[in-house]
Amino acid sequence: MAITDIKEYAHLSTEDVEQLARELDAIRAEIEESRGERDARYIRRAIQLQRALAAGGRIALFASHNRLARYGGIGMLAMAKIIENMELGHNITHGQWDWMNDPEIHSTEWEWDSTCPSVQWKHSHNFVHHKYTNIVGLDEDVGYGIMRVTRDEPWAPWMLGNPIYNLLLGTLFEWGVAVHHIETRKLRDKEKTWAEARKDLRVIGKKAAKQAGKDYLIFPALAGRNWKRTLKANMVANLIRNYWAYMVIFCGHFPDGAEKFTVEEFESETPGEWYLRQMLGSANFNAGPVMAFVSGNLCYQIEHHLFPDLPSNRYAQIGVRVRELCEKYDLPYTTGSLGRQYLQSFWTILKLALPDRLLKATSENAPETNSELKFRVREGLRESFVDPATGKRRGLRTALRELRAASRAA
Repeated sequence: MAITDIKEYAHLSTEDVEQLARELDAIRAEIEESRGERDARYIRRAIQLQRALAAGGRIALFASHNRLARYGGIGMLAMAKIIENMELGHNITHGQWDWMNDPEIHSTEWEWDSTCPSVQWKHSHNFVHHKYTNIVGLDEDVGYGIMRVTRDEPWAPWMLGNPIYNLLLGTLFEWGVAVHHIETRKLRDKEKTWAEARKDLRVIGKKAAKQAGKDYLIFPALAGRNWKRTLKANMVANLIRNYWAYMVIFCGHFPDGAEKFTVEEFESETPGEWYLRQMLGSANFNAGPVMAFVSGNLCYQIEHHLFPDLPSNRYAQIGVRVRELCEKYDLPYTTGSLGRQYLQSFWTILKLALPDRLLKATSENAPETNSELKFRVREGLRESFVDPATGKRRGLRTALRELRAASRAA
């Protein structure tokens, strides 16, 4: 089941968690003090590149009767949409560049190239998700209200559709993000009224109409006789952007090792435990500079959850320091290839479509759902210590490794 006592699960004392928080605070302070022209130049160049790709793609699609121009236009337009959504829209609306005091690149002014209104996104994502990260019952991103991704959510027959909902969400990700603010779980549980939902839908409708009109009416009309090919090309570019954004987000939240938490844990949470929850509740994937850029640097999802308002171009630098802290406190640093992280996420979605009685693992030892309870059955694996000979800590990472070895030997 989900984690109820994060210190016990992490094999850390209160003093350990407080010291970890001080070290993470020091990283934040160091990055904040060193922000400057190099960072400002980075985001301005990213904006210039995105706009050049968008313009080049639109121009190429005017000649979409030519296959080379059509494929080139689709590629440039898709990349422009990916960069705008991931590296620009997502990160700018997080306030990562507010320190520049540039009204064009500010979280209060940026409206991204998506059907989701920025004002609603900033509430459902920046506030709800980042405050309540992976807390079952509070974080609407745990399954997005349409999929079961943890055994803490009781199985219901409608969950048999998990794989179908997953496919639809990936295909229509832009639209799924837009309606996410409606909070379907709260509607089902009668925590939100349909009158409130209709009010949200009116705001979404205005933004969606503007976005769909641009992609599926205005630009195809400007293409003249090539309007059909241009319309199809715009649809393909949006699909490419949707699938890429969907994969990046899922790889950061649903692989094995991205833990879930209970409301009880949150109610007594300290600032240091908030940091720890972000570290244990997120997952990275391995990426070089180009893939990091087109993923909005969300290949560093752990670092993003620790410091969501620090410039994304600094996450690689921050990641080195976070890995060192994980080594120091013997904590897992959940990462892997993009394919591995996605396949783990997909397998969780697939198997949790079934009721628990048909699954092999129990709720205490399932790879997608962990808690401190898994260590209580083996008391010898619970205590942490620092080896006086080596100075190395024996904590959660070692305990998990020993638990897996004991399970294989049983």
